[in-house]
Amino acid sequence: MLHYTTHGDATAERPLVIVHGLYGSGRNWGVIARRLSDERQVVTPDMRNHAHSFWDDRHDYPALAEDLAKLIETLGGEADVVGHSMGGKASMMLALTRPELVSRLIVADIAPVPYTHDQTQFIQAMRAVDLSKVEKRSDAIDQLAVNVPDTTLQTFFTQSLDLPNKRWRLNLDALEDQMANVIGFPTDVSGSFSGPTLFLSGADSDYVKPEYRDLTRALFPKARYAKIPGAGHWLHAEKPREFEASVRAFLERAKA
Repeated sequence: MLHYTTHGDATAERPLVIVHGLYGSGRNWGVIARRLSDERQVVTPDMRNHAHSFWDDRHDYPALAEDLAKLIETLGGEADVVGHSMGGKASMMLALTRPELVSRLIVADIAPVPYTHDQTQFIQAMRAVDLSKVEKRSDAIDQLAVNVPDTTLQTFFTQSLDLPNKRWRLNLDALEDQMANVIGFPTDVSGSFSGPTLFLSGADSDYVKPEYRDLTRALFPKARYAKIPGAGHWLHAEKPREFEASVRAFLERAKA
C-alpha cells in the first residue's frame, strides 16, 4: 500500500488524488494540496520507489496504476485525479484500466506516448553526492550543482534526501533499471476513458505536442487542452497559483 498524506475534510465530496512525477513525492504538492483542500479532501501519495512508500524491482505503468487503484479503493472507490509527468502517465493508465475509480482526470504536461528523454543522468548526479559529507541540504545542493546546473532541480532532488540517515529516499537502482518503462507508455492498452479529462501543459514546454492529439483523443474522447503561460514542464512549481486556478476551474465546469 502506498504511503499517503491527507488534507481537508474527508466527508465533503469525493477526494482529489494528486500523483507526483519521477524523483518526486507527495510532499512536493503540499502547498497546492492544502489550498485545494478548502472544499474537499486532497490526498498526496508517494509512488512506489519514492519517498516513504515501498520499494520494488518493478516500476511500470500497469503496476503504478494498480497501486493507485488500491489507494482509491481504500478512500471510498472513486476519486478525481491529477497527475504530473510520470504521475500523469500512471493516472492515465489508471483511468484506462479502472475507469470506474476515476471521475475526472487532469494530466499535467505529459501525453500517452513514449518519450526519448532519458532521465538517468540525474540518478548518476545523485549517486555522485558524497553523503558522508552532507550535514545539511545546502551541502547536497553544492555537490549536485557540479552535474545539475538547474537550481530548481537541485532543490527538488534534495527534498528526497533523508539527512539523518544519509540516504536518498529513492530506489535509484530500480528506477535506473526500469527507465525505459518510465519514459515509455504501453502500446497494448485497449479501451478508452469517457470521463472529463484536461490536458494542462506549460506553454513553454514541448511535452504535449499537437501531433499527439489524435492518439490522445482516441483514448480520452472528452479531452480538453489548456496551457499556462510562462510555465515549462514543472508548471505547478513555476506557476502554482495559476495551476491551482486551472484545476479548480476544470473541476467546477466538469462536475458530474
